[in-house]
Amino acid sequence: MKSNKIIIGRTDKADFPKLNFENIDIKIDTGAYTSSIHCKDIEENDGVLCAIFLDESHPQFHGQKIEFNDYQITTVRSSNGMLDQRYEVQSNIRLFNRLFKISLTLNNREEMRFPVLLGRKFLSKKFIVDPELQDISFLQTNHED
Repeated sequence: MKSNKIIIGRTDKADFPKLNFENIDIKIDTGAYTSSIHCKDIEENDGVLCAIFLDESHPQFHGQKIEFNDYQITTVRSSNGMLDQRYEVQSNIRLFNRLFKISLTLNNREEMRFPVLLGRKFLSKKFIVDPELQDISFLQTNHED
């Protein structure tokens, strides 16, 4: 039986068109259930969620303030086993020249190397992870002859 799943490596670069971000470093994490994106100064005021997105290697991403009218609060078990309340927003992600819907929790990941983590909830039914590979989508998208 042939699988329609796409092979993805342990890291890659992705675009987030709704957020106006391109070539953002992502880490594939099959141990994580939810996907997460780095931001800080997350505030909720009168039904509007405001967050500042950060990635020093991307001037367009670094310090960008984005507002969300549609969001929810979800409980996430962090890597240290603690339960954490996080805001979750709906967005989209471009990988392999395809646009996918994605739920992202907003989290301060400044201690982490990658500003975006893709978890099983997003990866399931779409991707097979090969940990020996890196940047497959990025290389196919931007460097084809």
